[in-house]
Amino acid sequence: MKRYATGVALLGSALASSIALAQGGSQAAPIALEEVIVTAQKKAESLQDTPISLTAFGAERLETDGINSLADIGSKVPSLTIEPFPINNTTLRIFIRGIGISDSQVTQDPPVGIYVDGVYVARATGTALDVAELERMEILRGPQGTLYGRNTTGGAVNLITKRPSVDAFEFKQKFVVGNRDLFTSKTSANLPITDRLAAKVAFLTTSQRGWLENTGPQNDPTSPGFIAGDSEDYFGSRDVQGYRFDLRWDATDWMTVDYAYDFSDMTTVNTIYQPVTPPCGGDTSSCNKGQTDQIKNSTSSRTTYSDKREDELASSSPMQDSTTEVEGHSVTIAMDFDTWQLKYIGAYRTLDDEAYADLTGDGDPDFRLDSQAYCGPAAQVAVGGCTPLVVPKISQNQTSHELQFTGDFADGRVEYIVGAYYFEEEAQEDNSPLHHQLSAPIDADPNTRIVNLLSQKYDIENESSALFGQFTWTPAILEDRLHLTFGYRHSEDSRYALKNQEDFVYIENPLLPGGAAEASNPLVATFLGGAGIPNSDDRRFDNVEGDTDFSDDSFTLTAEFDVTDDINIYAKSVEAYKAGGFNTRDPQRDGNQGPASDGTDYGFGFKEGFASEKVQSYEIGVKSELMDRRLRVNGNVFYSEYTDIQLNQILTGTVADTKVSNAGEAEMQGMEMDVTFLATRDILMLFNYAYLDTEVTKATSAATGEDISDTFVFFSAPQHSYTLAVDWTITQGDWGRLNFNISHNFMDERNGGSRSFNVAKDGDKSRGTFLDDYRLTNMRLSATGMPLWGGVFQVAGWVKNVFDEEYHVTAIDNTPQIDRAVIWGEPRTYGLDLIYEY
Repeated sequence: MKRYATGVALLGSALASSIALAQGGSQAAPIALEEVIVTAQKKAESLQDTPISLTAFGAERLETDGINSLADIGSKVPSLTIEPFPINNTTLRIFIRGIGISDSQVTQDPPVGIYVDGVYVARATGTALDVAELERMEILRGPQGTLYGRNTTGGAVNLITKRPSVDAFEFKQKFVVGNRDLFTSKTSANLPITDRLAAKVAFLTTSQRGWLENTGPQNDPTSPGFIAGDSEDYFGSRDVQGYRFDLRWDATDWMTVDYAYDFSDMTTVNTIYQPVTPPCGGDTSSCNKGQTDQIKNSTSSRTTYSDKREDELASSSPMQDSTTEVEGHSVTIAMDFDTWQLKYIGAYRTLDDEAYADLTGDGDPDFRLDSQAYCGPAAQVAVGGCTPLVVPKISQNQTSHELQFTGDFADGRVEYIVGAYYFEEEAQEDNSPLHHQLSAPIDADPNTRIVNLLSQKYDIENESSALFGQFTWTPAILEDRLHLTFGYRHSEDSRYALKNQEDFVYIENPLLPGGAAEASNPLVATFLGGAGIPNSDDRRFDNVEGDTDFSDDSFTLTAEFDVTDDINIYAKSVEAYKAGGFNTRDPQRDGNQGPASDGTDYGFGFKEGFASEKVQSYEIGVKSELMDRRLRVNGNVFYSEYTDIQLNQILTGTVADTKVSNAGEAEMQGMEMDVTFLATRDILMLFNYAYLDTEVTKATSAATGEDISDTFVFFSAPQHSYTLAVDWTITQGDWGRLNFNISHNFMDERNGGSRSFNVAKDGDKSRGTFLDDYRLTNMRLSATGMPLWGGVFQVAGWVKNVFDEEYHVTAIDNTPQIDRAVIWGEPRTYGLDLIYEY
């Protein structure tokens, strides 16, 4: 606790010393906080006039906090948690108020909407990519059912990029160097072409070596079923290239056309899980690991366990690069008439992702959980040779159109926005052809091995359309201080999914013909059946289709009252819905197949899918500016009820089989507070806090009809989280300004799974997916505004995770060799920024 107290003490020390210095300075001119403009309600307005719980980061704040992408804000905003998907570092699991998606599939939508310049980004894959140049980032907490529509039951994140301007030529170059070979170059230029046409170009390149060294056997030709190949030396390494082109045409005095093209290419080496706790807590006689129970002793004997952050781990096979490419085109046409405005936003985006993962967590090639090539007897029997290396691929394209009408009537007493929205996407997840998934010696006979070969392919087609409107009326009473808002959205969703799968389990033994036999073979069927391994025919999906439609009507009611010119209070009721879909990891084809892989007959499968969920949320809040606008205090309390909530669970005793069902109801309540205080002319203080209380109140077992709500928990819902920060201008003059920034972030303990017995097995938090609380302190010292070559120069030194906190960002419990394995948060990082602007 001493180093945590040190971080808070540094905040206090910076404040006290700078206040003392400021007391001797000039106070001739009044000081006040700058107004924050946001577009959370699809129009530009002051943060203080927006009846939404939101946090906004402007360009300067993004620079100060070192925020370049969504991945960087996870510890900056209370109520928001961001963590990487276990087998793909470029895919983010984003939770707001405990609502998010635990599993990334092309057939499931996240409940937190991501928008780039008003364009909805459907897939979580690729969201960790850096954006070339951001002007603002807005995090909207809570359901946003009217203006944002589908899949915002948790909230929304708006990314706003900087648009071209005809005013003047502008140029910005930023270099970043740091430890672990960090190098970043960001270049942008604003290019006026005529008095009505301007372009903007931006280029990004960044790379950094991972902090976790790979010491795996790499290319050992003596390993069973092993093919030699290149392997990456560090887990977590990344190399990103990106560019963006913007064009703005002021066609007339009342019409503006914006075109944007962006492209990002990321090459990464996915992080590997570090084993922490062996199966059954080390006493393998005390538990059953289900389908992998017969290899738990063998796999655990080949695994090294540690509850400390290691600097080295080993892949069991050559570790492969993962690649992600994102490309997008968008057109925005805005027309401004006397009393109303028309805006059209059209976009086309594509995603291509290949993500390789190794879940072994140790370097013994005799036990493998990967998709590398395999040449053992099982492969010879299955395909007559070696099965190939397979890197799962996701390909997706989406098209969207949105039309907005905004304006006012009745002498400006009624303001409105009405519109229409259409979205369609096609996607494919290709995990074929037949390839290695798992292999290990069985416990009973080390000369006998079990091998799992798998091939999967999924295709989806989705369509969504909506009509929406929001009207705000200011009646001619109470000195025009009362504002009443009514919002409505009608949504239609159509979803189609196709699944193909082959899943074979083999026993390898020299005494078997050909050296191996499949689970359905009479020679080994009895043994494998007794171990809970299903017949391969029960795991086969031949063009199994799911096709369903959803519709929804959501309403918003808001009452605002301007207590004074600087204090606004509001109360609101909001509805939102998340579309249903299909679960690619469902082991049952349909409800008529019989028991699933855990022995339970759930009565539904992939074909039936799951239905939509609905949320009703109530919120009371205040937006205030006090002390002559030097103190800004915004806060709110909320209560939300979820019906038909989509509950995702891993089936007991399986590695990757899951069920998603609308079996439950849930509720949450909490409060959020954002405080900004301009203590002196040179000191800015920020404090953000969130409290969250969540509970699954009803969960009906599809198998027995019993209420099992006490076994479900919210996946990532910390009860307490806060951020403290101080910006201190130490000194300034004609030469520029010297600034110091320090921030301290706290994240409370949270669940790393949705079932209580996965989070803590038998109540033991060291066995399961429980994630402990952590604290991070960041510092930045910068010299800014220094005149150079007609522009300004800035240099800044920074440190992230100053005290080298060891903390977990995600955990798993469902592989045969562990009851708990974790991915650690990034250790201390430091570097230097060099920025020139003209």
